Amino acid sequence: MNNLLYYGDNLTVLRQHIKDESVDLIYLDPPFKSDQDYNVLFAEQNGTRSAAQIQAFKDTWQWDQAAAAAYQEVVESGGRVSLAMQGMRQLLGCNDMLAYLAMMAIRMVELHRVLKPTGSIYLHCDPTAGHYLKLLMDAVFDVRNFHNQIVWKRTFAHSKANRYGPVHDTLFFYSKGEQYTWNRLRVPHDPRYIEQHFKHVDPDGRRFQAITLTGAGVTHGQSGQPWRGIDPTAAGRHWALPGKLLEKLGISGGTIQEKLDALDAAGMIHWPDKPGGTPRLKWYADTLEGAPLGDVWTDIPPISAHAAERLGYPTQKPERLLERIIQASSNPGDVVLDPFCGCGTTIAVAQRLGRRWVGIDITHLAISLIRHRLRTAFGNEIEKTYSVIGEPVDLASARALAEQ
Repeated sequence: MNNLLYYGDNLTVLRQHIKDESVDLIYLDPPFKSDQDYNVLFAEQNGTRSAAQIQAFKDTWQWDQAAAAAYQEVVESGGRVSLAMQGMRQLLGCNDMLAYLAMMAIRMVELHRVLKPTGSIYLHCDPTAGHYLKLLMDAVFDVRNFHNQIVWKRTFAHSKANRYGPVHDTLFFYSKGEQYTWNRLRVPHDPRYIEQHFKHVDPDGRRFQAITLTGAGVTHGQSGQPWRGIDPTAAGRHWALPGKLLEKLGISGGTIQEKLDALDAAGMIHWPDKPGGTPRLKWYADTLEGAPLGDVWTDIPPISAHAAERLGYPTQKPERLLERIIQASSNPGDVVLDPFCGCGTTIAVAQRLGRRWVGIDITHLAISLIRHRLRTAFGNEIEKTYSVIGEPVDLASARALAEQ
């Protein structure tokens, strides 16, 4: 399929255009119910900025007829999500927060429908409504398919007079079923860990840990024989060499003692300074596979004011954040959906990583910015690889669309 960029309300697009079980991965970064209007200096197609601020979207919700209709539709659909919404109405009353949750609930039901049985979804939110959204996700996707509440340190310290500074966002990671795509990711070890556990340093500056060359127990073959005057049997042990390292260094054949000679010739043996010390194997820090990625992400900083990827969009997320999610929960050729695609970070990263993509946004500003971003990153030929589908909903948007 061609990549698709939809211009319109994502609920309408999902219902009218996105087929059942057609998407491998969903990332959504919806409005956070933060009661603020975001404004953005929008770059025109020629790269210049408009003279005036253009309001990109409104992150403000109110309990009105539309919210009541969305709530009623979710309740009448039955099941756990119906019970969850009724419980929230009892807890919160008919207010702005319930309006926001009704808007999200009706969309979550559609996102569940379009996700493949092996698919995953990441919901990006902040503490404002995250605890309520978690309940909705449990209801729609099943608490048994919840995998992680990821904490992303999105900014540096904030000073607040009467509370802790808010510095993190939350990502809720669910799958649709028990079997789902998962590519285990690793990250570089913390420098403090390296300094603490790899205390020896070669003349060339490489840090290493000196690990044993022997195993417990006495043997009577080659592995129990002395090497360079060192007898492991006297200590109740035997020579035990790591097969993977020998294979990597191309050391094969010969006796255990000859392999030890080859390791020493390769500079892999650490000889203690004090007499009588036991030689040990050098395990270099720069050969570590990396630490398994946990659920607290502090290694992806916010986009700096002068970063090349910065577009001036108010809620823009770093490409590294989307790289991590897309690499972990999809494979090349898979379909990635972002129903609140904003400035197109998900789309740009999916394109670069060889995934197919579907983006949806309700503002012509976002659609224009995404197209400009794709041309800048991948050249004008990228226009041939995707389709823009949708109709403007007001006169100003129609006029802007006609000028593109």
